[in-house]
Amino acid sequence: MPPVSILIADDHELVRKGIRTVLEARTGWQVVAEASDGREAVKKTQELKPQVAILDISMPLLNGLEATRQIAKIAPQTKVLILTMHEADPMIQQILQAGARGYLLKSDASLDLVSAVEALLRNKTFFTPKVGQIVLEGYLNKNPKAADEDAENGALRLTARQRQIVQLLAEGKSSKEVAVVLDISVKTAETHRANIMRRLDCHSVTDLVHYAIRNGITQA
Repeated sequence: MPPVSILIADDHELVRKGIRTVLEARTGWQVVAEASDGREAVKKTQELKPQVAILDISMPLLNGLEATRQIAKIAPQTKVLILTMHEADPMIQQILQAGARGYLLKSDASLDLVSAVEALLRNKTFFTPKVGQIVLEGYLNKNPKAADEDAENGALRLTARQRQIVQLLAEGKSSKEVAVVLDISVKTAETHRANIMRRLDCHSVTDLVHYAIRNGITQA
């Protein structure tokens, strides 16, 4: 039987090494790749098609949410497990809708990481207990007013490319640097930037940073 293939993506090398040590202690499991940012995670997932991708929610260039969305499209057979430091992350519902099958607190990883991966390999979901309760309460407490607010927010929802650009700009990248990262022309990057600022009614990069933090695109 071929080994279980796993990808780890986190921008902290020590975290990646720790996760790798835990996983490879399990007979028949192999970490086939590591990535230090979301774009690299997506690229390596597309190339290697690992059975499980373990993604940190907060990564440079492309966060865990956006990486999950892209992986779900290019490698639907890869099951995504999200790692986070925050149990009350406002992105939980979005992450599940993006296609993640598990959501695990980093503080619980030493105890629950192997169980989480095993669950995903059995086509099950896995949530840290407190996160599971948050998910359940989110569905039970859904009301018409909340649905209306979701619809209103949906009207301003950005495209995947626009969200990438918002994250890069919020991380301090210039239009030229955005163009290099996304392999587009500087003029195209500037056009995207202008359209985003107009659509979000942002009048400065500071406004854009605030928007990105409020909506979980990047972290403070």
